[in-house]
Amino acid sequence: MSFLSKLRDRLTKSSSRISAGLDEVIGDAPAPAAPPQAAPAPAPQTPGVPHPPTPAVPRPAPDRPGLVDRLLGRETAPAEPRRELDDAMLEDLEDMLIAADMGTDTALRVTANIAEGRMGRRIGATELKQALADEVTRIMTPVARPLPLYPKKPQVVLVVGVNGSGKTTTIGKLASQFRAAGKKVVIAAGDTFRAAAVEQLQVWGQRAGVPVMVAAHGSDPASLAFDAMTRAEAEGADLLMIDTAGRLQNRADLMEELAKIVRVIRKKDPTAPHNTLLVLDATTGQNALSQVETFRKLADVSGLVMTKLDGTARGGVLVALADKFGLPIHAIGVGEQIDDLDAFDAGEFARALVGI
Repeated sequence: MSFLSKLRDRLTKSSSRISAGLDEVIGDAPAPAAPPQAAPAPAPQTPGVPHPPTPAVPRPAPDRPGLVDRLLGRETAPAEPRRELDDAMLEDLEDMLIAADMGTDTALRVTANIAEGRMGRRIGATELKQALADEVTRIMTPVARPLPLYPKKPQVVLVVGVNGSGKTTTIGKLASQFRAAGKKVVIAAGDTFRAAAVEQLQVWGQRAGVPVMVAAHGSDPASLAFDAMTRAEAEGADLLMIDTAGRLQNRADLMEELAKIVRVIRKKDPTAPHNTLLVLDATTGQNALSQVETFRKLADVSGLVMTKLDGTARGGVLVALADKFGLPIHAIGVGEQIDDLDAFDAGEFARALVGI
């Protein structure tokens, strides 16, 4: 199954919610009042001649398929409901987008752009979904960029994020994909305080044929990062991917430890890390915005990876991130398998998100 098919199949909670929400926005239109039907004027009556009975007003024939359609077994599809695009409809649309975690500011901009040139016109759900998909694509196309590769060896990629965001599996998948593309990769298991993370990386390393550097439990992650850079340089590695412990952005001590890793890396190479990837869990919703703000201050985040889009009804947060920060979105994940992480495509994501 292609990644696009997986995205469409597994982004069902977001797409079904937004698609149904757009249908409801159209369906909330008040029913138009039937125009009053004027009674037929009475015919003039000639004296001595009885007045003929007034014929009943003919009723319009129900919509029926044409003769050719009936002969060929075709039926005419019912007309799609439509609603006048007015202030009330825009407010309903804004509320639906905010509920889908698109954020207030982004939702207001998106609805304003959809309204341009359509105000006062009756539109259906199909046109509304396409208009929303076009707006999402417009916002996200500038940030849909794969992880850049540089001639610098080793290219140091620091991977950060909070607990449970999917950093370890993301590193394993990226390393496997780069290895398959002919790149020599080294992984440093910088989460020295969690044995499960080290073991998980070692499993991915064995699967991908990529060496994994580890250190004693509880040792200094910054020291491991420095040693890993020395080894990667000596072995002529193209990429060094450094895992870090999951950190809550409100824990000052853990965030300072991350800043220390960056400082030590730069003693070895002032230009490193060349990429700092922030891995975000889509199920955290709007909290992802505060994570980006905090990690950008401490680690100079250069790009994003969004995981767990298969397990959330709030995929709109990715649109809010793109609109607010403009950081490159390198990849998105929709599952646990090696091919469930792929480069981000704005158009594919937009169509899947709105259920087209």
